[in-house]
Amino acid sequence: MRIAKVVGTVTLNRCHPSFAGARLRLAVPLSLAELKGQQPQSDEMVVWDENGAGIGSLIAVSEGAEATQPFRPDLKPVDAYAAAIIDAVDMS
Repeated sequence: MRIAKVVGTVTLNRCHPSFAGARLRLAVPLSLAELKGQQPQSDEMVVWDENGAGIGSLIAVSEGAEATQPFRPDLKPVDAYAAAIIDAVDMS
């Protein structure tokens, strides 16, 4: 699981039927240095969001096979899932 920052919303013109009603967010995974204030250097990723994360929110992202676990038994074709919205990160 990684921490990412939501930087945008993804809007689909046409999509797979299982994506009906989905909220897709554009997020940038953050390194430790980026959590401390550096500008994000990673490539953006599309994340399935059921928690209602907004632009600027920090989210916990589950990727790969683990990203499909919340959808059992109806699997969805997702690679990344927003498992949580993070209120604060304390690195003291």
